[in-house]
Amino acid sequence: MIRVLLAEDMHMIRAALGALLRLESDIELVAEVVRGDEIVPAALRTRPDVAVLDIDLPGVDGITASMELRERLPGCRVLILTAMGQPGQVRRALAGGIQAFLVKDAPGDHLADAIRRTAQGLRVLDPELVATAVEYGASPLTPREATVLREAAKGASAEEIAGRLHLSPGTVRNYLTNAITKAGARNKIEAIRIAEDAGWI
Repeated sequence: MIRVLLAEDMHMIRAALGALLRLESDIELVAEVVRGDEIVPAALRTRPDVAVLDIDLPGVDGITASMELRERLPGCRVLILTAMGQPGQVRRALAGGIQAFLVKDAPGDHLADAIRRTAQGLRVLDPELVATAVEYGASPLTPREATVLREAAKGASAEEIAGRLHLSPGTVRNYLTNAITKAGARNKIEAIRIAEDAGWI
């Protein structure tokens, strides 16, 4: 019996995935959570063989949670659910050692098969998803530029960012200008959108 933890914040999708898994005679759904910061505590309580994690979760994203899960419960394998539009996140996950991905629009019967393969330690990678991730390439932003752009994405002004990061407002504006240029954007808003789509921030 393969013990599975499911993390998905959209109630209808989680219910549908749970219903699909309950039809499988060799899979037992031992935990369902809606937030990324609930994954590790639930996994430590229920000891799943496979954690099926949405990549976008409130609290902590699925990739970050999976890395903590690997440290705290190394025997639990991770299958990430993702949308095709997030190549940068897939690159980040691959760099973090995650070897199993299932796109959310895959046919329903693919989920159980992907879980079985993940439980066996096999790779579950959508070739198109990986090709798109490779095509986007690594982030051109420095860690500081990414941090400043991430703060700007939250709506913070240059002065607020400067206060939080112990920088001068002029230095913050320079980092933002560099990030806009490297993203090939016309302005800060466009740079944020490009960076978020690519998974750079």
